[in-house]
Amino acid sequence: MQRTGLIAVFLLIVLGVIASASLFTVHQTRQALVLQFGDPRRVITEPGLNFKVPFVQNVIFVDKRILDLDTPAEELIASDQKRLVVDAFTRYKITDPLQFYKALRDERRARSRLAAIVSSSMRSVLGEEEFQTVVRDERSKLMTRITKLVNEQAADFGIEIVDVRIRRADLPQANSQAIYRRMQTEREQEASEFRARGQEVGRAIRAQADKQVTVLTAEATRDSEVIRGQGDACRTRVFARVFGQDPDFFAFYRSMQAYTTALEEDTTMVMSPDSSFLQFLKNPNSVLAPSQRGTVKRGKRVDVAKLTAKGRSLSDSLCPEIAAKAKADAKNAVQ
Repeated sequence: MQRTGLIAVFLLIVLGVIASASLFTVHQTRQALVLQFGDPRRVITEPGLNFKVPFVQNVIFVDKRILDLDTPAEELIASDQKRLVVDAFTRYKITDPLQFYKALRDERRARSRLAAIVSSSMRSVLGEEEFQTVVRDERSKLMTRITKLVNEQAADFGIEIVDVRIRRADLPQANSQAIYRRMQTEREQEASEFRARGQEVGRAIRAQADKQVTVLTAEATRDSEVIRGQGDACRTRVFARVFGQDPDFFAFYRSMQAYTTALEEDTTMVMSPDSSFLQFLKNPNSVLAPSQRGTVKRGKRVDVAKLTAKGRSLSDSLCPEIAAKAKADAKNAVQ
């Protein structure tokens, strides 16, 4: 009885080992390739529990998700002989596990081969284009061409290229510094040119303004001199007509003005006592002396009320040319 139990336990163990060697599970993110002595027998792409011949067949699992291949940045030469550094990455998936196994065996070798294919394809496509096209103008079209070219070569490995993207395309660091310095120099030259043009325009404007100031100043000086001359003439005329009514008082008034101007503080004058300049200092009433009365013909009396009738000013009545000039200037200003 005890021997029978031992045999049963041994059989259970053997069956368990055989079952574990015969059963395997395929996850939904993977696909399986069943090999018999290294020779592919079946491809399993659906998830679930599957069987194989124990100890004779073995299973290789291949990922069926989209995988990433991040290649290092490399330096290329565009068609215009400009160097540029391109950093790209690739997305791919394994569509034919059997072909993949026959061509590459494992993912490590697949990544190595794909990196070489992507590098050669980028050199082939980007080498035909100019630097500006790669960097700015048609990058999306170039990436589509690279993806198509890589896909054609990767199809022999059972791999489908989903996308090849250029992460960065730029000048090498040394070239970037040189171009930056050149651009800075060009901008400084343009700034100097604009500044010189501005200074030239400024000088022209200032010269025109100075010319206008000179012309306006000359015209204003001319007009002021004319007006001043007319005013002096009018003043002299008014004085002549007013003082002509009493020449003796005018002589006295003019003498007082002369004394005020000549006899200032700390003034020394050497004159004869009989000088007519001192006659009003010696005799203030000399103007009323009988010997001097009637020596100067008195002018016609000025009727101030008549001259200022109808709201006119005395200067307008005595100096009509000034009034006419003022009216003409006012009319021109309105126009």
